[in-house]
Amino acid sequence: MTPTSVSSAASLEAPTDEAALDELQSRPVPGVGEALSAAGGDIVLLGAGGKIGPTMARMARRALDEVGSSARVIAVSRFSDAAVRDELREQGIEVQAADLADPASYRELPDAAAMFYLAAMKFGTTGAEHRTWWSNAAMPTMVADRYRGVPAVVYSTGNVYPLTPLSHGGSIENEAPEPVGEYAQSCLARERIFTNAAHTWASPTTIFRLNYACELRYGVVADIAVKIARGEPVDVSMPAVNVAWQGDVTAWALRSLELASVPPHILNATGPETVSVRRLATLLADEMGLEVQIVGTEADDALLNDAGECHERYGYPTVPLRRLVRWVGQWVAGGGRQLDKATKFQQREGKF
Repeated sequence: MTPTSVSSAASLEAPTDEAALDELQSRPVPGVGEALSAAGGDIVLLGAGGKIGPTMARMARRALDEVGSSARVIAVSRFSDAAVRDELREQGIEVQAADLADPASYRELPDAAAMFYLAAMKFGTTGAEHRTWWSNAAMPTMVADRYRGVPAVVYSTGNVYPLTPLSHGGSIENEAPEPVGEYAQSCLARERIFTNAAHTWASPTTIFRLNYACELRYGVVADIAVKIARGEPVDVSMPAVNVAWQGDVTAWALRSLELASVPPHILNATGPETVSVRRLATLLADEMGLEVQIVGTEADDALLNDAGECHERYGYPTVPLRRLVRWVGQWVAGGGRQLDKATKFQQREGKF
């Protein structure tokens, strides 16, 4: 990271409302527009109505505008929240409603020079395993077929790795996956399907293994802060996590289009720290002026991911961990809205 970018990051102020939050975390950094414009045409984001998709669509549009590209950014989703659809449209992003679970929808999907795949099912998977596998394995099969030969960035998860000893330092990209539970198994299936498509149809691909993106309304840090605000105990059975500001994660993902290759390039994405859950809870409680109750006994292992390659390529997060904790603590203590989509990071048996 250059001295200029460090200075710029240090001057960031905490967002005080959702408009400021959305603007900040969709603010592109140098390199994003260049990576996208090099695709030579329109960018399509599939599953763009979720937690990360709107941020990614906004950043992609802003980054392309900055480099003078007229390429379209097309956000595809069911758009169950019409407000998200309307906000994206107002910001110059084309939106298309489609249910990717329906094979008939693929006839109407737009052509593109590059594709970002964000659709997945995690929450509510236990008891609905059939839907999990359809969403995380069958849908990728149809997407990969529709976008044969198109460079792609495929969102995946660090859950494909096994729990590792805290002394291990986190899993790196060349370690063999050992997914725990059907959600993680289905995510590995998604990776394998896109890998087969890359080889079969010469579709350059980046597999983007993330854990965990955080902002003020969602993520591991917000999960813990909300429990403290409600007077609920914080479980430390999962003793440590990796987290990163969603704006940084989004910039890394968009830039990783330039890594797309056959076979796929795998890139871990998260913050540089192995963060103690107990420490996160203590820092948040201090920031919020509240007491925290700790329950559970820390295990000797955790779901951890080493994103050293990502940081070497794209730099360290612009919003460091302590600033993220401070912002989340202030937001939650002040009654800021939450998305009410808990990460369930405490899960050690892979049941979501």
